[in-house]
Amino acid sequence: MAYKINEDCTACGSCLGECPVEAIKEGDIYTIDADTCTDCGACADVCPVEAIHPA
Repeated sequence: MAYKINEDCTACGSCLGECPVEAIKEGDIYTIDADTCTDCGACADVCPVEAIHPA
């Protein structure tokens, strides 16, 4: 199951470099491509506002 970024996202960029498969896309609120996400959780571990959770 892929991770999802909720509306608490501040678009700080902390998660971008952590994704080993580049599933995270930039925007006002970042998004995770569910088809690409490998469910590793690396992005959630570094999110300073805890906006990333398993979908």
